[in-house]
Amino acid sequence: MPTWERLTIETPDGPREAVAPVIVSASRATDLPAFHLDWFEERLRAGFTSWRNPFNGRESFVAFARARAIVFWTKNGRPLLDRLAAFAPWSFYVTCTVNDYEAEGLEPGVPPLAGRLATFVELARQLGRARVVWRFDPLLRLPHLGVPELLARVERIGEQLHPWTEKLVFSLADIEPYPAVARRLARAGVAVCPWSEGELGTLAAGLAALGRRWGLAVAACGEAYDFTPFGIARNRCIDDDLLHRAFPDDTPLQEFLGYGPSQGTLCKAPGAPLATAPSASRPSLKDKGQRKTCGCIRSKDIGRYNTCSHGCLYCYATTR
Repeated sequence: MPTWERLTIETPDGPREAVAPVIVSASRATDLPAFHLDWFEERLRAGFTSWRNPFNGRESFVAFARARAIVFWTKNGRPLLDRLAAFAPWSFYVTCTVNDYEAEGLEPGVPPLAGRLATFVELARQLGRARVVWRFDPLLRLPHLGVPELLARVERIGEQLHPWTEKLVFSLADIEPYPAVARRLARAGVAVCPWSEGELGTLAAGLAALGRRWGLAVAACGEAYDFTPFGIARNRCIDDDLLHRAFPDDTPLQEFLGYGPSQGTLCKAPGAPLATAPSASRPSLKDKGQRKTCGCIRSKDIGRYNTCSHGCLYCYATTR
């Protein structure tokens, strides 16, 4: 897999080498649209940002000179609504998490559910259904939240959102690999139950049925369990298919994806074969820096851990 182009940038501390990605992830590590849009706009104007590796603490630089696409991740896109014009020079879409854990207090800093639903709809009005992806993430199996109860919550939200999106993405809560998350949940008295094989099958069948009813593609994010027999795809949150369909006239982006210009169409159903096949000679675009079960194509994330104020108890990107 080729590496990103490297450029020399001028910083206040002198010249530095920076990677120059085509796709920017903003961000897996923090809710950038909710809390850091001023910072992001300023860094885009400056042409670069610094980034600190959360695992080894090393600082590096990211240049935006070659950036064509931005993927926003958020639980509160309301601040983004007032700034859409600022990001119009880039091809961008929004992956928007709308959960319902209000009764459990698991997401204490997010706005009330009614407001989040309204924000989602307004984003879709302005950007189009293809460019606002609904996530119910994660699905937490709690003593009082079994499969029927979780499916009921997904259904209540989906009844309002399905006319405004093309896809439902879900993941299962992944607690064991993150001791800080386990301790945080334990302090709050939240007992996350393991999923049984039977429960996963029932969950998958229920989500797939909802997707068929609503006309939505349903996809699982980063899961080892094989949901594909139920018609549930392995998701790509950084999605070459969506970027190809949504921005066919962005020639540099299409060339990066392996297509010529003006070959996509938003009329193609999500998950259907692409209208024009990519070049057979292009290298794999899979992001090998992510988990093996992650389907994302390559991007550069610019967020930092411990910079989100939503306070979600299950969040791995908050180590406190």
